[in-house]
Amino acid sequence: MKLSSIADAKGVFDLLRDDLAAVEREFARQSSSEVRVITEIAEYLLAGGGKRIRPLLLLLSAKALHFRGESRIRLGAVVEMLHTATLVHDDIIDAADTRRGRPSSNTAWGNSKCVLAGDWLYMQSFQVAMEERNFHVLDLLISLTQQMVEGELLQIQKLGRLINEEEYFDLIFRKTASLFRVSMQLGAAIADAPKEIEGQLGEYGRNLGLAFQIVDDVLDLTSEESTLGKPVASDLREGKATLAVIHALERGTGEEREAIRTVLADRSFNRVPHKTILAILKHHGSLDYAMDAARAYAEVARQCLTDLPDSEAKRALLWVPGFVTSRDR
Repeated sequence: MKLSSIADAKGVFDLLRDDLAAVEREFARQSSSEVRVITEIAEYLLAGGGKRIRPLLLLLSAKALHFRGESRIRLGAVVEMLHTATLVHDDIIDAADTRRGRPSSNTAWGNSKCVLAGDWLYMQSFQVAMEERNFHVLDLLISLTQQMVEGELLQIQKLGRLINEEEYFDLIFRKTASLFRVSMQLGAAIADAPKEIEGQLGEYGRNLGLAFQIVDDVLDLTSEESTLGKPVASDLREGKATLAVIHALERGTGEEREAIRTVLADRSFNRVPHKTILAILKHHGSLDYAMDAARAYAEVARQCLTDLPDSEAKRALLWVPGFVTSRDR
């Protein structure tokens, strides 16, 4: 597998510069409403930036299969609108104050307006997808939305509780990796790719999404607030046990396990400081364990591209897993 010409973020961005700009414009156009507050919230979220990795994956999937139709722009906007809607609802559920270094939308507009704006974005994304007149596309999006909502409900049920790795991976598939998978599948669907190719690209997205979320969870524990754009260790404060924490719980002493349980139950570091939890995780190699798992999923993602003909888009897709596992935010 050749990696020449696509070796960094700039190379990938240059490859998709015009398409990503078109997706941004389509997102702005489709999220404009006669109800001004919806437009204001959507504009605020769009201006907040983000990696745009989900539309990027859809665009690369379509490009690797030589599809250049306008559907790739519309559906690129659709997956970003769906992602944005989940962020709005997540911030409300988590009572978040900040997102990407700025006040979260619910802080600025209040929960009531934001939950309805999130609902509107969900419905608008399906309205845009309807323009494809493609039942397979709609089926992918409906199943995806059900999985994401189920993931959020399951997570709420498990807050403050100890979970095992199987439960953790089920959660992060539903909440994160399912959208990565469907983004890749949509690129294949609009290109009329064979089911086998669509399935392989979907598996690339699934494994990449799992790697992405594991890294996110590690960064939440170890990064600085100025880099992360939100308070560190938010997951523990919200009662969420992530992979490194689960690993430490299985290997720690009784005292160490009790310290972790206390933080999860209290949803605060009032009785056990963050640095104590971090020391436990480092002592048992739990952070390294989680990162090794992320890198393993990233490598599986690369292997899913074996049957794809060589192209600039394929080389970009081969580069993305390394970016996902080496980022700092």
